[in-house]
Amino acid sequence: MNRYSLWQYLLIAGAVALGLLYTLPNFFGEVPAVQVSPVKAVLKADTALMGRVEDALKKGGIAATGVFLDATSVKARFADTDIQLKAKDLLQAQLGDDYIVALNLLSNSPRWLASIGALPMYLGLDLRGGVHFLLQVDMKAALAKKMEATVNDIRSNLREKRIQFTGVARDGQVVTVRFRDPAMREKGLAEMARTLPDLDLKEAGDAGEPRVVTTLKPEAQRRTQDFAIQQNITTLRNRVNELGVAEPIIQQQGADRVVVQLPGVQDTAKAKDILGRTATLEVRMVDDDNTNSPAALQAAQAGQIPLGDELYLERDGRPVLVRKQVVLTGDRINDAQPGFDSQTGEPAVHINLDGTGARIFQQVTRENVGRRMAILLFEKGKGEVVTAPVIRSEIPGGRVQISGRMTTQEARDVSLLLRAGALAAPMEIIEERTVGPSLGAENIRIGFHSTWYGFAAIAAFMIAYYTLIGVFSVVALAVNVLFLVALLSMLQATLTLPGMAGIALTIGMAIDANVLINERIREELRGGNTPQAAIATGYDRAWGTILDSNITTLIAGLFLFLLGSGPVKGFAVVLCLGILTSIFSAVMVSRAMVNLYYGGRRRLDKVSIGQVWRPQAPAK
Repeated sequence: MNRYSLWQYLLIAGAVALGLLYTLPNFFGEVPAVQVSPVKAVLKADTALMGRVEDALKKGGIAATGVFLDATSVKARFADTDIQLKAKDLLQAQLGDDYIVALNLLSNSPRWLASIGALPMYLGLDLRGGVHFLLQVDMKAALAKKMEATVNDIRSNLREKRIQFTGVARDGQVVTVRFRDPAMREKGLAEMARTLPDLDLKEAGDAGEPRVVTTLKPEAQRRTQDFAIQQNITTLRNRVNELGVAEPIIQQQGADRVVVQLPGVQDTAKAKDILGRTATLEVRMVDDDNTNSPAALQAAQAGQIPLGDELYLERDGRPVLVRKQVVLTGDRINDAQPGFDSQTGEPAVHINLDGTGARIFQQVTRENVGRRMAILLFEKGKGEVVTAPVIRSEIPGGRVQISGRMTTQEARDVSLLLRAGALAAPMEIIEERTVGPSLGAENIRIGFHSTWYGFAAIAAFMIAYYTLIGVFSVVALAVNVLFLVALLSMLQATLTLPGMAGIALTIGMAIDANVLINERIREELRGGNTPQAAIATGYDRAWGTILDSNITTLIAGLFLFLLGSGPVKGFAVVLCLGILTSIFSAVMVSRAMVNLYYGGRRRLDKVSIGQVWRPQAPAK
């Protein structure tokens, strides 16, 4: 009656073992470390960079307790903060401005735990300290930029098709095109409907002054706004990498706001500078005559640059002389996406230019067939040649393809640079907060103590009131906390102060299920059932009540997660996970212990569950 099958015991034991394994990294603490990451996406964090870091530390006589490579950076651990600071200065001097060398704190857990994905939870801003910004995207400016590009597209398309018009004017989100006669208006209307599907076109005016009034369709407006905020988020992520923040939080809040949280960063001025920094893109012609001359290149590298040229480096480090005259800027790029060359199958980047950019690009490529064109990215006053392809033929239509010596990942990186070199729309910081590291440590101490004191008080009550069954309930509660921490670690969730409050609340809610079970068992004993039957019936009858009460709370938690943001969403995650783990631990784990202790006894006269008061029979 009160026995589990072997597979049930193995399932519970395996779950507890996994819980211990994935909770373990949270107990090792953190050690000082240095994080080395490339400033630009075209530079890679690879084994070659790790080798450079190891060689620099070895030559500098600095001992690292471990150097390893992850997806975006090389990290080195050190025994104390003094060695960490020396290593940071040494590596920054050795690697130069192409790499960011930032101070960091890494988990001290063994590497074998990390190799199986057992990592500690991240600490949020309120627990680790740092800066918090709430930025608002200027959606009116994004739509205005889109309409300005539309004006240029209309002019370019009408001129290309030789459709005569007398003027194109924009007033806010409305563009008015004036034509010489109704016949030209009909041709222009048909051409704009064919080439500009995002526009809502309407005829206006009379035969003496025929006009076409255009506005963006509602779906095109939404698409433009979504593109603006997503591109801004991508750009912000690129810029935040320079701060060396291990786990920044950059996410959309509402329709036009972005939350940026930088744990561990205390320099608000530097963070503002990074977030507000701009990057520019330029297209120029390569001076092929001097670039192909070894003597001219050598002289340029020595400081004797030809008149009208500038010296830059390509992605592979080769020098190239580029004309000072700018052909196009990044403002003319509407989009850039990775793809493949239709002829060779090699990875490529496909660029779409606006109307003015397409016309300029067509003219330049027509006049410079066989020559090289350089695409340069300028950031923090320094320029780099992203690519310098040879112009094979005239390129009309504003669709440009960049290919040659690229991997698939490099094509993604280059398209990202071209697409997210600058903000798509202006942003304004409307909220700013700074949390000091001492306050974060105090929050951790308070949160941990409140959770521990709550657990201890509940344990004392359960053991005093329910004796041995109360001990089983306390062990099940401890297993519930173990499961919850393990799940948060496996999901790599960011633990915040509301999350710690959620853990404390989960402890209080989880023990409620055990109270229901214990009281059901007591009721069965009072009714005269045998101890074995009382245990089985108590668990079976309490299950429905436990399930109903937890499902209603789970529904509330899910809506908190779906509709909330920031701390509310973090609290909801802990609450929902805690409900799921509490159901399993309160029912399965506690019953497994009761079954192991009582289930094998053929004759059971008493259950240690505290005082069972039976109703007295009325006196005769």
